[in-house]
Amino acid sequence: MRTRLQTAEQLALTEEEPRLLQQGLAEWSGPARCTEEFAVAMGFDDAADLNRRGARIRTALAAKEPLEPMDWARALLATELAFASEVVGSGYEWSTTTGWSDDTTVKVLRSTQLELIRTVSPLVGRGLGTRPQGLSDHAGLAGHAP
Repeated sequence: MRTRLQTAEQLALTEEEPRLLQQGLAEWSGPARCTEEFAVAMGFDDAADLNRRGARIRTALAAKEPLEPMDWARALLATELAFASEVVGSGYEWSTTTGWSDDTTVKVLRSTQLELIRTVSPLVGRGLGTRPQGLSDHAGLAGHAP
């Protein structure tokens, strides 16, 4: 499992991919309303930690500082949920509150997922939830280039 700090540049992220992650994290301080359970599922200690640590991750992303793999996972999961969930995230209001169209968001989010998968997927079962027995840790990597 990778534990070393990596910058967006080292992970080959485009300029807009870290910006999307910053926006996704920022939504939790605005229209998105997280539950304690969802915050924990995204790798935070609780909803207050999502806001506190989320702000630190946003600042690090803006400054192009390196992040731990778990912080990359937190940023990605927080963005995925803020964008997609109408129940706890921004959902339908995403494009209004962020200025990012759904089409652009999906395109950039998909490319971000592909760039980060090898960094964040090893965390599942090792600090980020558990998988049912018999399910491969890399089941989500099928079809992805190394």
